[in-house]
Amino acid sequence: MKEIGFIGLGIMGKPMAKNLLKAGYRVYTYDVNYAEIDKLVEAGGIGCSSIEEVAVSCSTIVTMLPNSPQVKEVILGEGGIAQYAAKGTLIIDMSSIAPDASKEISAAIAPKGIRLIDAPVSGGEPKAVDGTLAIMAGGSPEDFQEAQPVFEVLGSSAVLVGDVGSGNTCKLANQIIVAGNIAVLSEAMMLAKKAGTDPEKVFHAISQGLAGSTVMNAKAPMMLAGNYKPGFKIDLHIKDLNNALETGYKSGAPLLLSAQIMQMLQTLHQDGEGASDHSALMKYYEKIAGTTLKEE
Repeated sequence: MKEIGFIGLGIMGKPMAKNLLKAGYRVYTYDVNYAEIDKLVEAGGIGCSSIEEVAVSCSTIVTMLPNSPQVKEVILGEGGIAQYAAKGTLIIDMSSIAPDASKEISAAIAPKGIRLIDAPVSGGEPKAVDGTLAIMAGGSPEDFQEAQPVFEVLGSSAVLVGDVGSGNTCKLANQIIVAGNIAVLSEAMMLAKKAGTDPEKVFHAISQGLAGSTVMNAKAPMMLAGNYKPGFKIDLHIKDLNNALETGYKSGAPLLLSAQIMQMLQTLHQDGEGASDHSALMKYYEKIAGTTLKEE
């Protein structure tokens, strides 16, 4: 049985770690929330009291953390992975962070003989649960090949996009497209409602045409039902678009629509919707239109 470390047992990390357990891995887990560690232990995982315990036990470690500062702290900080991991350790960072942060971390650990792949994912909690995430990776071809068995457990596809940092650049592109899809879907559904046409029938009529998309099929039913239980929270999408806007500024890429959608998401955050699913962008339109999409 192969050992693997898993640090970060949040809404995405916990089901991913469970899938590795189901695949026969001996999973050493750590999270700042000890209650989440206990849940993984109940599922068959090995609970660790520190990052050090994970690092000395495993030559492959997956991290799934909120943002760049947390990944830097877990890997480079006092008591972090880099302090205790053996030469040759492969870190698979599946968090969605800034590309420059991935490059910085990789450069810092390379002299110790520790390797990094940035491998953020798309698909939200449902695909994390059923092991069909889309994985976009940045790193060397050799490290990507070594990580392939892990990717096969966690995702339905894994593509090596380029060098370290490329995976997170790809994820930012993904998040721009998802945010844009949700925003225009909200706009179109509200147009149907205000114009007196049943939005649900509009959805069914167009979902198989050119306008149809994975985003539409996943998010339109949530909007129609007024169900915004988070699969991916608004606050997390704000984080991703912030990283995208910063990367765009540094690289000279114009992100005009992303900036506008960011303002919409920030407004929803201020309205207390930060923990809602990002499909709650519909609420921005409902507020302006003075009506709800869901039939009362």
